[in-house]
Amino acid sequence: MNHGRKRLITLLSGTAVLATGVVVAQPAMAEPDIDDVQTRVDRLYREAEQASERYNTLQIRLEDLRKDLRTLRADQRRQTAKVRAAQAQVEDSIIAQYRGENVATLGEVVVADDPSEFLGDLDAMSSVTDIQAEQYSDFSSQRDALAIRTRATDRRVADLAEAESEARKEKETISTKLDEAQDLLADLEAEERARLEAAQREETVSRSAPAAPAEPEPAPAASGGAAAAVQYAIAQVGDTYVYGAAGPSSFDCSGLTMMAWQAGGVSLPHSSSAQMGSGTPVSRDDLQPGDLVFYYSPVSHVGIYIGNGQIVHAANPSTDVAYAPVFSMPYSGAVRPG
Repeated sequence: MNHGRKRLITLLSGTAVLATGVVVAQPAMAEPDIDDVQTRVDRLYREAEQASERYNTLQIRLEDLRKDLRTLRADQRRQTAKVRAAQAQVEDSIIAQYRGENVATLGEVVVADDPSEFLGDLDAMSSVTDIQAEQYSDFSSQRDALAIRTRATDRRVADLAEAESEARKEKETISTKLDEAQDLLADLEAEERARLEAAQREETVSRSAPAAPAEPEPAPAASGGAAAAVQYAIAQVGDTYVYGAAGPSSFDCSGLTMMAWQAGGVSLPHSSSAQMGSGTPVSRDDLQPGDLVFYYSPVSHVGIYIGNGQIVHAANPSTDVAYAPVFSMPYSGAVRPG
């Protein structure tokens, strides 16, 4: 973009009639500068992407929490059945021993949640047998185990609720930032919007190395899964950027790299920060086609290296899926999946 080019200032004039009847000219109003709007829109897109990648990471955590909660609840149900069976065994044993002796007390044992409350009464009639004591000990152990499982389940329910709340906040942040960006763009006149879009296209082109072809070919070193991942990414250039999307024709940054490497036979999480832990770290001097390259701190953007000093990445709603020089953004590291 030619940063020396500035938006023409439109002078808005108006008049106001004071109580004295004097006509006073209103001060001139300057409309937004195109470069200033570009900077503000880019910042809002960047903040929306940060929220989007946090949201993606939370979705992975939510999936894990829900899976864990299902396991805990199934275990809790099994343990509840064990407690009920152990309680029934205690009650049946006591009823068999004291049949006909104190029906009122025996009835209380049958309906009691905890038969131990009534063992003292029964012991007054006749001593509790060793078998009954062992049965009650088993019941007590099973009940304690159920209490442990219940507490673990309750904690997971609370963890899940907290993560869901965080995810909702991140989603609201994405929506808010996008709305703010759209409001800025809507403030521009149609002519200025056209100029802004043209400037954005110029900037996208300028990000590609001058020596690189319009559609860079992967370096010869790319083979197997890496070659498939690179070819998939290149095929998506020009597709739209949508927060949270993972194809087939719209992507966010980690959605693109996830689907590219899926084409290469490797499963990756839909999160840039999680993807950084999903491969072998490589230095910036040892990058090969197919490597994932990460940006910003904390990590909130990822692209796929295609060779010749270039990446393909889902950039933002203005630029969509595009080529860019590998070090055109604040570099955080790289990994080699597979």
